[in-house]
Amino acid sequence: MKLAIVTAYPPSKVTLNEYAFHLVKSFRQKERITEIILLTDTTPEAKDLNFSEAGCNITVKECWKFNSYTNIFSVTKAINQTQPDAVLFNLQFMKFGDKKVAAALGLMLPWICSLKNIPNIVLLHNILEEVDLASAGFTSNKLLQKAYNFIGTSLTKLLLKANKVAVTMHKYVDILEQKYLADNIIQIPHGTFEIAEKPTYELPKGPLKIMTFGKFGTYKKVEHMIEAVEKVRTSTGLNLEIVIAGTDNPNVPGYLANVQEQYKHVPQLMFTGYVAEEDVATLFNESAVVVFPYTSTTGSSGVLHQAGSYGKAVVMPDLGDLALLVKDEGYQGEFFEPTSVDSLANAIKAIVTNDAYRVALGNANYKAATAFPMSRITDMYLEAFEGIIAEKNVRGLKSLRS
Repeated sequence: MKLAIVTAYPPSKVTLNEYAFHLVKSFRQKERITEIILLTDTTPEAKDLNFSEAGCNITVKECWKFNSYTNIFSVTKAINQTQPDAVLFNLQFMKFGDKKVAAALGLMLPWICSLKNIPNIVLLHNILEEVDLASAGFTSNKLLQKAYNFIGTSLTKLLLKANKVAVTMHKYVDILEQKYLADNIIQIPHGTFEIAEKPTYELPKGPLKIMTFGKFGTYKKVEHMIEAVEKVRTSTGLNLEIVIAGTDNPNVPGYLANVQEQYKHVPQLMFTGYVAEEDVATLFNESAVVVFPYTSTTGSSGVLHQAGSYGKAVVMPDLGDLALLVKDEGYQGEFFEPTSVDSLANAIKAIVTNDAYRVALGNANYKAATAFPMSRITDMYLEAFEGIIAEKNVRGLKSLRS
């Protein structure tokens, strides 16, 4: 199979680029894949194709730009030139731009593939019905929220013209089937990027590191986490280090710099900035607890799957998709009320004062993460594509006979 993947890809800063890297890393090792065609956004630097494992050939065609109104034409042209057997779209609603028209035009591409009779699957990482528009940084204006919801419904109808729409959570399947009467929805879990060898659960000597990882400033904010760790320090006397790993959300430039200035009096507060792929393992392995200081959620959490793969105890808000992941995939953690510093402090304290509990949570999360490695996830996509191709062949035979 000659598989095209429409996606952002490292070193792109457009959302879902890291997920694409791990999809490609797994797909290229499948015997059924003869070539991967990456239909990516343009970047000044070369695409990251430094894989240590053997695999199929990868062809890169940089054929779209964020917020460009011509993406629909340039990507279609690239598909015509490369003639893939199947196309996978790695999407969320603002994948092609944060301007409404540019975003909408890009999301018409799966429909165009269907019209051209090219087998295609949309991997949709979130659905607008489950996004808190205010907390996620879209808008707090009620009228604008209604407008976004109307646009989101219209765009979802466009995406549902794909052969299959894959979502990561069972609740998303239910919503799409009930609201849109769709019969082409499949659930394929997010998957775990890297499965580390079974963790020892031992920590390096020195302070216990309380870490959070992501892009901050919208629904991911670190002020409460910093204040919560200070409370735990005071109440327990433990030597705790706060590690803020990652960068600003593109919608909130300067957020972390402002936080760093606001809390410059707090000891052992570290801001790592951007974390390169090769440094991720060290970051997680050295951490005692991974905290999710979220006020809402916008889909399945890649960071939770990473934390699980390294056998880490986690502290999570009791809301939305994170709570559902615990139920659906078997992750465990200490929960807190999203707006309460005291609740967050109590959750962190419960883990850092009980090492056996920390290890038990980490072990449960490692077990959950290893259930869905990326190799299993990409097999699920290949099986779905083969089903689409088989149906297409049957229809072709029927038309010939008639």
